[in-house]
Amino acid sequence: MRRIPSFPSLRAFEAAARLGSFARASEELCLTPSAVSHQVRALERHLGRALFRRENRQANLTPDGERLLAGLSRAFDGIEAACAELMPAEGAALAVHCTPSFATKWLGPRLPGFVEANPAIAIRVSSGAEPLDLMRHPEIDVLIAYGHPPRGAGLRVETLGPEEIAALCRPELAREAADLAPEAMARLTFLESSFSPVRWADWFAHNGLTPPKARGAPSFDRGSLVISAAVQGLGVALESLRFAQGEVASGDLVRLGGGRCDGIRRDLHFLCWRARDDDAPGIRRFRDWILEEERPDGSFAPAGLTARAGLG
Repeated sequence: MRRIPSFPSLRAFEAAARLGSFARASEELCLTPSAVSHQVRALERHLGRALFRRENRQANLTPDGERLLAGLSRAFDGIEAACAELMPAEGAALAVHCTPSFATKWLGPRLPGFVEANPAIAIRVSSGAEPLDLMRHPEIDVLIAYGHPPRGAGLRVETLGPEEIAALCRPELAREAADLAPEAMARLTFLESSFSPVRWADWFAHNGLTPPKARGAPSFDRGSLVISAAVQGLGVALESLRFAQGEVASGDLVRLGGGRCDGIRRDLHFLCWRARDDDAPGIRRFRDWILEEERPDGSFAPAGLTARAGLG
């Protein structure tokens, strides 16, 4: 059994001795000056010696008080450091940047879970369709890049794993072209995102089909708009199932050709941070969370080895 005085009395003494004032100690500890004084007197009774000289309303440390303060300062510093290793600093901020579609279709719906599990991290999310150089934007902590993995010295890059890009449309359109006959395919409107590296020519070649003659079709600058247009019946979307999980689950969208056509699997999203921030608690927690969130739906198996290699 440890022979230690009560922790409140040690805490009151350490604050009063460090700050040189019972009044300032009371403000720091959210106690009244009288309560601080009572705690210190209880400690003095426990130790059987005076820790302060109380002269002319001043409280100066005795030699015993100075010895105790030196030891408590080291102990309190150790306690503070041990606790800091287990939790982020209070009010820590984490700035995350991603594409608009990733923000609205994937990150946004899941973000309340991260906030609830990490209340001390003030997360800020920004989005943009254009590629962003993380090394030139110190205000961003984590980048979720799209399309191709960024490269560069001092950059950590970790794939979010392969995702399936499939041909999706309203059920009635799928029924009209169920046999994938050239005549039926020619009547369809093929929608795609202008930023996607997977094009309709890739899908037709992957499935051994002859693409219909090119004709004008709407193009969008983000995958979420392609999915929305397909839900409205405008045509067939070539888009990631990572973004269309809700629409497929509800039956608003189905695969063109049913089981006769395969999607294309590619690594399209990459988690990026600066190597010097490897030990930042907020970044570590966000990385672990986002990889864990992806596992249940089976959309990818984490491939973390590329992160430590740096790709650069």
